Amino acid sequence: MSVETVDRVAAVTSGRPSTPLQTSWFEFLLDGSLLENHLQKSYPDPTPVQLIIQFLEQASKPSVNEQNQVQPPADNRRNRTLKLLALKVAAHMKWDLDALEKGLTIPVLNMLLNELLCVSKVPPGVKHVDLDLSTLPPTTAMAVIIYNRWAIRTIVLSSFPEKQTKPGPHQMNMLSIVQQEKEMTENILTVLKEQATDSISVLEGALQLKKDFYVHTLRTLDLLAADAAANGETESSTAGLRISADELHCQVNYDLGGIFFQQGCTDQTAYEKARDHFRQTKELFTKLDSTVHVHLDEKRLAGYWNACKALTEDCDPSDTQNTPYNQINSLIRAHNHQAVIEAFIKDNMCRSLPINFRRSVLREFLYKVQQGESSLDEVCYKLCVCNAVRDALEGEVLSVRFHQLLLKPSKKMVDFILEVCTLSLGKDRPSESSRRNMATFMKTLCETLQELPLLMGVSSHKLFVELLKEEDRKVLVEQLRKKSATINLSAKPLPSFYDIPASSSVSIGQLEQQLILSLEPRRIRQILIELHGMAERPFWRVNSKWEVPKDYINVILGIKDNLTKDLVYIFMAKGLHCISIKDFPHARQLYSACLELVTEFSPKLRQVMLNEMLLLEVRAHETMAAEGSKERPPSDLVSRVRGYLEMRIHDLPLRQVVGEECVAFMLNWRENDYLTLQVPPSLVMNNPYIKIGQLLASTCKELPGPKECRRTAKELWDVVVQICSMSVQHKRNNDGRVGLIKQRESSMGILQRSKFITFIKKLREPLVLTTLISLFVRFHSIVRGHVGSSAGEAVRGKHKIGQGYSGFRTAREVRGKHVVGQVRVHTRTNKYTVQA
Repeated sequence: MSVETVDRVAAVTSGRPSTPLQTSWFEFLLDGSLLENHLQKSYPDPTPVQLIIQFLEQASKPSVNEQNQVQPPADNRRNRTLKLLALKVAAHMKWDLDALEKGLTIPVLNMLLNELLCVSKVPPGVKHVDLDLSTLPPTTAMAVIIYNRWAIRTIVLSSFPEKQTKPGPHQMNMLSIVQQEKEMTENILTVLKEQATDSISVLEGALQLKKDFYVHTLRTLDLLAADAAANGETESSTAGLRISADELHCQVNYDLGGIFFQQGCTDQTAYEKARDHFRQTKELFTKLDSTVHVHLDEKRLAGYWNACKALTEDCDPSDTQNTPYNQINSLIRAHNHQAVIEAFIKDNMCRSLPINFRRSVLREFLYKVQQGESSLDEVCYKLCVCNAVRDALEGEVLSVRFHQLLLKPSKKMVDFILEVCTLSLGKDRPSESSRRNMATFMKTLCETLQELPLLMGVSSHKLFVELLKEEDRKVLVEQLRKKSATINLSAKPLPSFYDIPASSSVSIGQLEQQLILSLEPRRIRQILIELHGMAERPFWRVNSKWEVPKDYINVILGIKDNLTKDLVYIFMAKGLHCISIKDFPHARQLYSACLELVTEFSPKLRQVMLNEMLLLEVRAHETMAAEGSKERPPSDLVSRVRGYLEMRIHDLPLRQVVGEECVAFMLNWRENDYLTLQVPPSLVMNNPYIKIGQLLASTCKELPGPKECRRTAKELWDVVVQICSMSVQHKRNNDGRVGLIKQRESSMGILQRSKFITFIKKLREPLVLTTLISLFVRFHSIVRGHVGSSAGEAVRGKHKIGQGYSGFRTAREVRGKHVVGQVRVHTRTNKYTVQA
């Protein structure tokens, strides 16, 4: 009696209620009617995709012959039936690729669709592009179409950020399921990408067919399994599930639009093809009464459509769905800058455009100014004002760029600000929150402006009088009088506040002192804005102890705007200081402010800040662990560490310490599977820390096995011996004798010994430390037996490289008789010493 049968008997005989047992895969082989009944349930267990995985897993299991040799899966009745059952489940799902892609991995879905091609009598050995779909039986043509639809969809999906691996069929003869599935996926993707042009041609040919299509159902698949004589019925025009030409064309156009849109980054004309296919999709989707066989994301389709129109500069005035995005893009392409500004002012009332989109438009114009189009300066400052008023109405913090504008204001600029404020409130009665936020903005404007004529212009404006109560206006005017005693409201207009040297030196000194002491980003920004209004000089030099990594110094000092340069430098320097004293909350605030700032103008600095924020989170979590916390790092932090280790961005300054601590982090949290199986080989070759991390992780995984299988331990021994070896230099004395002058680190190692020691001090995982301790104890015993020789010579002498690794011991043995010296491990600091 099998284990599963025993469980069932126990469940029946026991008196207490139990959860219904899951139907096993082999039961569907024994009862032909069970599958259809199971799939009709509201919540079948196992689910349809789980059944497909189980059927294909069992059908693809390798066999073992009499000589105990592993053989490919047998082509017998059992395996053919299992594959047919998997196809029947997919037929029950109406071949919905969306559902199949969500539940199945690429290798499993590739296996399933190849079986569909096989049972559908697609001629083997013939390229799909060479087939004439119009002459093929309906179900055969549909199988070709489904496969090639999946092929181009998979190419598009593979370009998106990688998601966590879904369960797939286990291959028992492979050492690692994860590695094996990853390799299979990469191989399949390589083939699909090579054949992408053919798949596109096949689907474009399908769009030329105007007849209805038919796809296999459970009934037609049963007929195929019954006998060969029944195959004729499955090839007739009435067999299978009917799919209208419009439904198929709608879905195929959508899939083709996706692949062409992806190709647009390297071929601009591909965007035009994508636009045409998405247009056809929209038209057909609107015409269809029912969309049973059409599976598309309407929001994604709308996004694709808008993106294609923007990228191809195609604007149809008769388009009833001409969104505000399209209108703004059309105005920009037409160089109608005044209309863009007016559209932004109108949007301040309706607020239909996301603020991120408005900021991106401003960044686009700023980029053009940097490229030499100085005529757009006025457009930039006006768009900046429009965005600032929008932020004010929503109670958001005003941008740094707007504060920069107010450093050197003009009457024309202030008049425009007041005009935008008035128009943004609209003629209708604005909400109380909008009035309150606008009043706050007007007060901020008055507190920032220092020139008498400009102050008078704001304080006497109709909007100022309407929004602020008389008491508030009096208090504000009195505050302004006290703030600058040099301003006489009854006198003639005075020069700008920034040009008055009376007490500026004292104010600068006080502000610089506050700048040194402050850790609050908003306060730092406010101080720097005031300082730049008083003097034009680099304030990042105020404190000689402010330092940023030398890898970034050229990028930061290359920022053209002096205020922005000071902000970035000081935010980063203060953040690094906070990390060094373990003040992680303030470090996060400073880094977040810096990231927000650099995102507006420099993708390179944005990535730099993301890398530094990753290092911050790694150190914060490691500090908590050193203090006794057992909480594992969140999954998103582990994913970010993996992403950093695999990152390849041209011309991006990288700090070695970030990669070093990421590898130590992975070792400390036992992410050995990633280090041993998933790290790209190119990284292992080029990054010594990843190489050492991989060797340590592999050795720890191999320790429970027999000693003769510990191949990685030998390689780890060789690497550490080379790192720790010393090269001896000799020099002849005046009397002709050879004298020893110094010992230097060997250049044979993949890493300098000092850097290696710094790296292992960051490790705290017990098994990793035990492995290193046993290695160094063995190394110490060999060197101790050869006094007067260098470490390298000792190991290369009697104890040759490659033999020393056999001295590795388990943790218990290290603490026992095999220890030559006395090993002391400081558990809190993770430091160890070997004493004779």
